Amino acid sequence: MKIGIDSYCFHRYFGEVYDNQQDPGRRMTYTDFFNRAVELGVDGLSLETCFFESMDDDYLKGLKEIMDKGNMECIVAWGHPAGLEGGENLEALADMETHYRTCELMGTNVLRMVGSHYGLRNTPHRPQMERLMEILKDPVKRAEDRGIKLAMENHYDFTCDEMLEMFETIDSPCFGMTLDTGNALRYGDDPVEAAAKLAKYIYALHFKDVAKLADGNPEDWFYYACTAIGEGEIDVPALCKTLEDSGYDGIYAVEFDYLHPQHEDEDSALVTSIDCMKKIRQELAP
Repeated sequence: MKIGIDSYCFHRYFGEVYDNQQDPGRRMTYTDFFNRAVELGVDGLSLETCFFESMDDDYLKGLKEIMDKGNMECIVAWGHPAGLEGGENLEALADMETHYRTCELMGTNVLRMVGSHYGLRNTPHRPQMERLMEILKDPVKRAEDRGIKLAMENHYDFTCDEMLEMFETIDSPCFGMTLDTGNALRYGDDPVEAAAKLAKYIYALHFKDVAKLADGNPEDWFYYACTAIGEGEIDVPALCKTLEDSGYDGIYAVEFDYLHPQHEDEDSALVTSIDCMKKIRQELAP
């Protein structure tokens, strides 16, 4: 198990504060984030492209140097917040492909991408799926040529069965999934069963644990709010065992979007999560 962090954990500190969240009153840079990851001794990072301060080669190479000093690997995560908008945003598709080079500069062959978003979850899924499968044919081929795997997230937009259909239809070793374990539960999928069913297509993880808000509205996407790993409703040990038994060798990137109010802040929840995952890793070790 390669324990990691998705930079979206700290979205409030990068300046993205939801209407129902409190501004933390300070900001961090990606350099700050990388250095904190080194301090925490994690194995890898998932890097949201929306938080890069620059896409210049020298800037990216500087971040890569910090990552190398910490013996970390990474994936590049593109598509926040709306991705390809159900296949209707061709400008976003072109932008996605610019990050093939970002992957190369950061030393990864995995690009997480987003096909749709939760705002479209109640619109018909079949037309979105058909559009996405059509417009992704050529980008997937170009990704193959560069040795890059596109990993589409279940972004509270499609069920895991719908994702599986798209992967099987495009049928490329360079088109698979970023399994968001919290979004799976939010959308009615069992994360452990989803991991088993989609195992051969999982190239990356947004590793979440979630719990219901006591006074929340079940219609809200954040009704299942993010907890520290091991403190929510997901059977984390069973999930890890399923992934390990399937041969998953990517990063277990802890991610928080809407942090459960039982936690004081993201950093302390992250420390608890890493401790929990280290214990599970030890238990699963042969």
